[in-house]
Amino acid sequence: MRHVLRRLGTGLVVLWAAATAAYLALLLAPGDVVDRIIGDGADTPEIRAQIVRDWHLDRPEIVQYADYLWRLLRGDLGTSYLLQRPVADVLGEQIPPTLQLAALAGALGVALAVLAAVAGAGDRRPWLRRVLSTAELAVVSTPSFLIGIVLLTVFSFRLGLFPVAGGAGPAALVLPAVTLALPIAGLLGQVLRDGLDRALDEPFVVTARARGLRDRAVLARHALRHALLPAVTLAGWQFGLLLGSAVIVEQVFGRPGVGRVTLDAVLGSDMPVVLAVVVLAAAVHVALNTLADLAYLLIDPRLRRTT
Repeated sequence: MRHVLRRLGTGLVVLWAAATAAYLALLLAPGDVVDRIIGDGADTPEIRAQIVRDWHLDRPEIVQYADYLWRLLRGDLGTSYLLQRPVADVLGEQIPPTLQLAALAGALGVALAVLAAVAGAGDRRPWLRRVLSTAELAVVSTPSFLIGIVLLTVFSFRLGLFPVAGGAGPAALVLPAVTLALPIAGLLGQVLRDGLDRALDEPFVVTARARGLRDRAVLARHALRHALLPAVTLAGWQFGLLLGSAVIVEQVFGRPGVGRVTLDAVLGSDMPVVLAVVVLAAAVHVALNTLADLAYLLIDPRLRRTT
C-alpha cells in the first residue's frame, strides 16, 4: 500500500511540474499574453475582455497561477478562442480515435515483441535470431512517419489492400496501428530476448529441464516471467510516448484524433488547446508508468514483501 501511495504522490508531482512548465512557457514568451492566448482566433474587444476575465489577467501573477491550477483540478481546460468552444469538448471528441489507435498499437507491439523474443531466444536457431535482431534494429532506427509512408506506398497505393486516408472502419486502423507497433515491438523484443537469455542460464531452468519440460514450456512458464520486469519498465515508458507518436502518425494517415487538433492548435497559436494537450500527455505518461510499476507486484510476488 505504501508503494502505491508513493507512486501516486510521484505522479501528482510530475503532473504539477508539467502543468507549471506549460504555464510558465505561456507567461514568459515574448509579446502580450492576450495575443498569445487568442492566437489566430477572432480578435475583438469583447473576446479580449473575456480572456482577461477567464485567465484573471488583471490580478497578480501568483493569483493567476493558483487560479490556473485550480481550474485544472476542476477539469476546466479553458476555451479555444480559435474554435470558440471549450477545450474539454474539443479534445473529448478527438480522444476516442486516438485511444483506439494507441491501444491497438500497444497490444500489437507487445504481442510481436513476445513472439520475436521467444522465437529467437537461446541458441536453437541462430539464423532466425540474426534476422530478428536486424529487423528490430531497422524498425527502432526508422522514424515512425517514414514507416507509415512505406506501409502506405506498399499496401495502399500499390496493393490497394487498405484505404489511403481516413478513419472509417477497421481497415483504416490497421496500417496506423502497425506503424506505431513496429518500433515498440523492436525495442521490447530486444530487451525481452536479452532477459530470456539470462533467465535460461539460471539454475531453476536447469531444474525445470531435468524434470522433463520441453524448451517451449520452460520459456513460457519460467523464463518469460523473469524476463518481464525490465520489459515492463520499458513498455510503460514507450506507451507513455504513444500519444506523441500518434499525433504524427494520424497526420500521415489522415485520421481524426488528437493529432489533427494539436497540429491545428500549434499552427493557429491556440494556446489553451496546446496547454491542455501538454497536460493530457503528461497525465497519460504518469498513469501508464504507474500501472507499469504496479504490475511488478503481480509479476514478482517477492516485491510485495518489500513495499
